[in-house]
Amino acid sequence: MSKGPRDPTQFSCSDSFPSLAAPLSSDQQYIRSVSHVGFTKALLAQKPSPWTKPMFKLYCFLFVAFLSSTINGYDGSVMGGINAMKEYQDYFGMKTLGSSTGIVFLVYSIGHFSGCFICGPIADGWGRRWGLFTGAFITIIGTCVQATSRTHPQFMGGRFILGLGAAILTTAGPTYVAEMAHPAWRGTLTGLYNTCYFVGGIAASWAMYGTDTIKSPKAWRIPLWLQIAASGSLLVTCLWCPETPRWLVSNDRNEEAIRVITMYHGEGNRKSPIVLLSYKEMLEEIVISGSDKRWWDYSELWNTTTARWRMVCVIGMAFFSQWSGNGAVTHFMPVLLENIGITDERTQLKLNAILMVLSFIVAFVGAFLVDRVGRRPMLLIGTCLFVIWWTIILILSTFYGKETNTNLGGNRTMIAFIYLFGITHSFAYTPLQMLYPVECLSYETRAKGMGVYNFFVNVAAIFNTYGMATIIDKISWGFVFIFIVWDVIEIVCIYFFFVETKNRTLEEISEIFKSPNPRQRSLMKHVIVVTDGTILYRGINGSTHGGGAEDGNGGYREEGADASGSVGDGGSQGEAGGEGEIGGEGIRDRDERMREDREDREWGRRENREGRRREEVESYEITVLPKI
Repeated sequence: MSKGPRDPTQFSCSDSFPSLAAPLSSDQQYIRSVSHVGFTKALLAQKPSPWTKPMFKLYCFLFVAFLSSTINGYDGSVMGGINAMKEYQDYFGMKTLGSSTGIVFLVYSIGHFSGCFICGPIADGWGRRWGLFTGAFITIIGTCVQATSRTHPQFMGGRFILGLGAAILTTAGPTYVAEMAHPAWRGTLTGLYNTCYFVGGIAASWAMYGTDTIKSPKAWRIPLWLQIAASGSLLVTCLWCPETPRWLVSNDRNEEAIRVITMYHGEGNRKSPIVLLSYKEMLEEIVISGSDKRWWDYSELWNTTTARWRMVCVIGMAFFSQWSGNGAVTHFMPVLLENIGITDERTQLKLNAILMVLSFIVAFVGAFLVDRVGRRPMLLIGTCLFVIWWTIILILSTFYGKETNTNLGGNRTMIAFIYLFGITHSFAYTPLQMLYPVECLSYETRAKGMGVYNFFVNVAAIFNTYGMATIIDKISWGFVFIFIVWDVIEIVCIYFFFVETKNRTLEEISEIFKSPNPRQRSLMKHVIVVTDGTILYRGINGSTHGGGAEDGNGGYREEGADASGSVGDGGSQGEAGGEGEIGGEGIRDRDERMREDREDREWGRRENREGRRREEVESYEITVLPKI
């Protein structure tokens, strides 16, 4: 690792840790609280920049994968708008609400269900790129079937095929982005993936607003045909993108993997700290632990305590991201507007389109803040706000929630709080809907796990489409009370079970889940002091451990410890000296200090052993790096 001087302006620290760190000496630059010491050390040594030529090439490749989210967003919005179009209703004999409308939405979910069982094997067996290609190809077929429909069964057949393709895309897309993104900005880049959902939603909303004046079936056929633009672009460009290094390592293509990491994470330097750390951790996670080659076996998703905790986070995110109330706003915005007296079809489409634009803006901002704020705080704060917004909407609906309502101020107030809910969901949940489950899954189960995630997303979507259409038709605004209760349950589950994953590599996140209490482990912070040429390790934030310095073996030891991790007696004796030992209280204080010293020495030895283990793996890794 690089031992050169550090730039004191590269990082800053706003926190102080008086319980762990003494005042900084002249050679100590600043104190930081970090989640992963090794990753922080690599960043300090390399100082990666997001504005280099290789990074811009990487952004282009990730943008191609973002198109899969755009496709999903377009379809998710186009049916909600078409469902309100008179031309569509007259052509197929449909109505805005009811069981027949719910079935049309349900067929898409059934197609998605079917795709969930093949998307993992495709992405694992053929690669992430071919997963994107396959999904885009199936989506194009579904678009052609749907847009040329002459009968209602043909239309529903197209919906089924679209759902099948979307399942493959929503597994391969976020997996590609998370595995390919630079580890320093993985949270932001993967968060931006799902933000592009609104790019498709905006395109669909304004396309329908523009064709609404056409008095023929073209009013709804044209928006359906436009869906082929994103699918076609993805189909043509995805195979020009590099494959993810983790997939290459798992398929014994190490030379290609190191080339990809070096080019897009190491700025061409195969010995850069981030390249060495990333490749070492991939070897530990994939080669040493083994990758899943059995396409038919899903038992690794739940056969251990570690796997079950992962799936609690993954499945929890699937339901929470769909059942917070966003399904009602996304799919039935025109119906909600009609229930408060806004019956003009064109006004409904315009208000829905405006909400899409606002949602995209705040989701974009949320994606850039997800690594600063953290996953858990964003979810907890956002869900608490859901409870507030839905409570206010429920109260307002008792006064203004009727189709006969003519109170303009009441209408605007209701619309404002519906918008506030949509904006809050876009800020807190949209960047995390794909980022968080991908991070929680280990490599060997990531593609299959995302298939299971999408399966449960569609279980939740059945309620949002078929169930919600019926509930709104029967009890109108009474559905709001259901979401208030459910959002409170979400807050409790997120607080007690969800782990924090920010500022860690994907492999380090896997280590969190191996601990007895992953949530508690994920919230621990390591305190380091950055000096001119090394890092002093000061222990866990809030613990009583003494400080530590980087040892000669790549680990970290306590300040005052020798190379074996033992602390000299002088430190303890000096600490004890000057303290009165007369009386029972003095003896108890001395015994307590001696007990703490013994614990600290044992902790130092464990840290030293871990440092030697890391050095052994790193030395092995350096010897096997292929030449470029």
